[in-house]
Amino acid sequence: MRQTSQISKLTSVSASLAASLFLAMTGFSGVVSAADPAPAAAPMAEAATKPVVPGKPKVDPAAGEALYSNGDASRGVTACITCHGPKGQSAIATWPKLSAQHAAYTAKQLKNFKEGTRANPIMMGMAAALTDQDMNNIAAYLVSQPVSQGVAQNKDTIALGQSIYRGGIAAKGVPACAACHGPTGAGIPSQYPRMGGQWADYNTAQLLAFREGTRKNSTQMTTIATKLSDQEMKAVADYMAGLH
Repeated sequence: MRQTSQISKLTSVSASLAASLFLAMTGFSGVVSAADPAPAAAPMAEAATKPVVPGKPKVDPAAGEALYSNGDASRGVTACITCHGPKGQSAIATWPKLSAQHAAYTAKQLKNFKEGTRANPIMMGMAAALTDQDMNNIAAYLVSQPVSQGVAQNKDTIALGQSIYRGGIAAKGVPACAACHGPTGAGIPSQYPRMGGQWADYNTAQLLAFREGTRKNSTQMTTIATKLSDQEMKAVADYMAGLH
């Protein structure tokens, strides 16, 4: 009986120890589980402290229209409309038509004027007061305007102009203008400007400037223009004026 009593006591003690050990293990496991999500909070905190990198400014055609039409006297910006006409449709060949011109091309020309890589005393002065954002805004406004239509004037040279524009002059190594500026003169956005409907006298003047080296912001056009005669320049420029 005494032995049985001792065994019973030992069994009771063992059971109590086992229960305590189980509770301790369970409690420890619970603490670990509760602490597990904590490390995940560290990356979130780190992300919250990282500086926000500003995105590329968006173009604002409305701001471009305001500058184009009214200028900004406080910054010395002259209204473009004075020379280039309402909506970029100039009235005389002295000033090019800018309506519907590809935005990337217009912005590039303005930057070239400001940098001095395209020489024109008037436009260099105009562009000097413009920021890059101003240029992009003006370009975004102009590209959204209706295409300005034109007409070929010289019936005697239309055939020659068409031949050069569509087929080039193989004997002189002159490529077809249409290869870059498109069959209707619409150009290729971000690569080649719209030529259709542009003043013939303006395009002739630009071809001459490329040939004579007074305009230097396109190596490709300089190479082509050096191979063209005055007659060929006038013929292809007149033909392009009637494209649409």
